[in-house]
Amino acid sequence: MFEYDPYAELARLKDFPRMTLTSADFAEGEALPKECWGSGMGGADRSPQLSWSGAPEGTRSFAVSCFDPDAPTGSGFWHWAVYDIDPSTTELAANAGDGGAGSLPAGAVTLPNEARVEHYIGAAPPQTTGVHRYFFVVDALDVSHLDLAPGSTPAVLGFNRHFHALARGILVGTASSD
Repeated sequence: MFEYDPYAELARLKDFPRMTLTSADFAEGEALPKECWGSGMGGADRSPQLSWSGAPEGTRSFAVSCFDPDAPTGSGFWHWAVYDIDPSTTELAANAGDGGAGSLPAGAVTLPNEARVEHYIGAAPPQTTGVHRYFFVVDALDVSHLDLAPGSTPAVLGFNRHFHALARGILVGTASSD
């Protein structure tokens, strides 16, 4: 089976120095905890705890996202996208993506995901679609603010962050309802 890795494809255009991205909730390639699944799948729509290190000098902000390239859509599924995270931040607590006031660092902006809500929505792999990979990605950016129109899509964020990224950390979790 072909497993498309969108970030490997982007590295062909511009290879980013690596940052370290970890989570207290899961390790690389392991299953996401049930709390990080969607509420319709028995989860709590809780974003996992994320920590990063290795941001290069000149980092002026961070962007964080969660993307499932294995969703049966033809274009994947964005679960979460946040940008304009203060450069002194090196961690997001579990459930930072709940959309509530104060859950993210001041100034951070959450974009609508595929469900058009401005908070993290958890894993929800449909039956018979196999194992899904959830790419949690943090980019160190060379600008303090990305000038995106309100309501922009995570793909628009991805396009803009690509040209401002200094380094990238990737952590992949999995989920399957089969």
